Amino acid sequence: MSYKSIYRESIADPEKFWSEQAQNLDWFHVPDKALSTDPDGLHRWFAGGKLNTCYLALDRHVAAGRGDQTALVYDSPVTQTFSRFTYREVLHETARLAGALHALGVGKGDRVIIYMPMIPQVVFAMLACARLGAIHSVVFGGFAAHELALRIDDACPKVILTASAGIEFDKIIPYKPIVDKALNDAAHSVSNVLVYQRRMCLADLNEPRDRDWELLVREAAPADFVALDATDPLYILYTSGTTGKPKGIVRDNGGHAVALAFSMRHIYQCGPGDVFWAASDVGWVVGHSYIVYAPLITGCTTILYEGKPVRTPDAGAFWRVIAEYGVKTMFTAPTAIRAIKKEDPDGLLKNMYDLSALQYLFLAGERCDVATLQWAQQLLPGKPVIDHWWQTESGWPMLVTPIENGLVQPIKPGSAGRPVPGFQVHILDQNAQPLPPDEEGAVGVKLPLPPGCMPTLWKAAEVFRESYLSAYPGYYFTGDGGYQDADGYTFITGRIDDVINVAGHRLSTSDMEEIVAAHPAVAECAVIGVADALKGQVPLGFVVLKTGIQMDELALEAELVAMVRERLGALACFKKALLVNRLPKTRSGKILRRVMRNIADDKPYNAPSTIEDTAVLSEIEAVFKHIPTLKSR
Repeated sequence: MSYKSIYRESIADPEKFWSEQAQNLDWFHVPDKALSTDPDGLHRWFAGGKLNTCYLALDRHVAAGRGDQTALVYDSPVTQTFSRFTYREVLHETARLAGALHALGVGKGDRVIIYMPMIPQVVFAMLACARLGAIHSVVFGGFAAHELALRIDDACPKVILTASAGIEFDKIIPYKPIVDKALNDAAHSVSNVLVYQRRMCLADLNEPRDRDWELLVREAAPADFVALDATDPLYILYTSGTTGKPKGIVRDNGGHAVALAFSMRHIYQCGPGDVFWAASDVGWVVGHSYIVYAPLITGCTTILYEGKPVRTPDAGAFWRVIAEYGVKTMFTAPTAIRAIKKEDPDGLLKNMYDLSALQYLFLAGERCDVATLQWAQQLLPGKPVIDHWWQTESGWPMLVTPIENGLVQPIKPGSAGRPVPGFQVHILDQNAQPLPPDEEGAVGVKLPLPPGCMPTLWKAAEVFRESYLSAYPGYYFTGDGGYQDADGYTFITGRIDDVINVAGHRLSTSDMEEIVAAHPAVAECAVIGVADALKGQVPLGFVVLKTGIQMDELALEAELVAMVRERLGALACFKKALLVNRLPKTRSGKILRRVMRNIADDKPYNAPSTIEDTAVLSEIEAVFKHIPTLKSR
């Protein structure tokens, strides 16, 4: 079937369409009804259906006779460790870990926080939780103790799973001290911490709370899978919010599995036995959806890569992995491509490897600039490079350039493509009315959202309504701005709110502002995201000192950078803070961050008539003239 016909069916009768897609999974009890509402009045998919995500990812493949196929490839150039696990072996490891968790009292509905690097045990951990019906919450290993403590207090886990250390290029990062500090700072008490000891950095265990992972698993009996309701939560994944408090995105079992299985066939063109590689981290939604769950549910071979696109050992690292394992479809962020381009501008290292197996390269996680897309296209002639767009909240793509019978429809540089079946993406004016082609507005998705999208926030149904459903009635508000052309291609122009995208990681500027404002010399501050050639966006702070206080700008900057790094971690990339006499505001006192961003990015802007003093903007413009010299700091 063509893209147009599939899309029409998904919109004309979504319940019938998704009921048919659900038949591709193995249900313990087929749902009686596709779409319903929960007691909070929110849409839910496949209520009444019974299944288990771990069973779909592992047991059914082994039962079907495909247990000896490679399920997971672990490639760690930073530790020189390379191994493969069959479906049978992954099932064995997962069932034993699930048994160990069960022995600690973990069962259906309990939360488990996973704070781990990119090692096979993190995959076993996620699947073991799914096997028991426990709700996992993976926290990216780059987060500092404060951020981990916030998530501990919100999720209230029964157990924490961690490793003794992670590694960044050649730098070993001990995880256990971070976990210990987070548990000390958190109000919620956790009685059991399982620690996987990595030989390059052994952790001291605080008994009886801390348990040795391998010893506990060795002594455990394997646990069987539990039949779960389709609407039972599979995981919580926290994302930055503009309120300064992380929002717990909930993903259910049924809709999630149906959507991911559909996406592997119809978007990524992968089926059983194909090799799929998402070069991301399991701490982010890409890692959840397309390192762990989607490839394994589909019966693919998935790659877990512990390394970077450069310096592991060089900018040919990605090409080596593709060639060595025969990757058919790869998914990475534009930031990774820009890093490779920076180190190997002519793409010479690519010529060292046989990339004949590669058929598609997908890019997402941030807006892909035209120059990056075109460089990748020139580097990989004859292999489509496809930008697409989705969010932590959606869990799977909302926009993509369709592929029909292996042929990609016309790619428009700068566009993330056309709506994926099930998603009615519109550009809205302030009255929630669709705008005509080529007019910029807010990007909204008409309700109900298709399966796989978040049904609510963890313990915060009203916050879910206020954050996503209230601004544009009848629509899910994505927080992005954009426009559509006459052919239905959507162009995402950037965030409307104050969450910035640093190398594919969504970070809250309000979190950074709270930290900067805590400095005793600071009277007022604003943090905005400015365009960066490598990372997409980086944060930039503007600071107004308290009256009577004088400080050297570079000294203050160093102190603020250290404060942000301590609270949020190095991934915040907060490295620049500038002293200004005042900030541009409206009469009501709102800081004009969007105007400041436009000035920083050299974009036209219209100063609202409510600005108290337009001279402030002139002052800000003068400051930005010095931006190029700041990179040497």
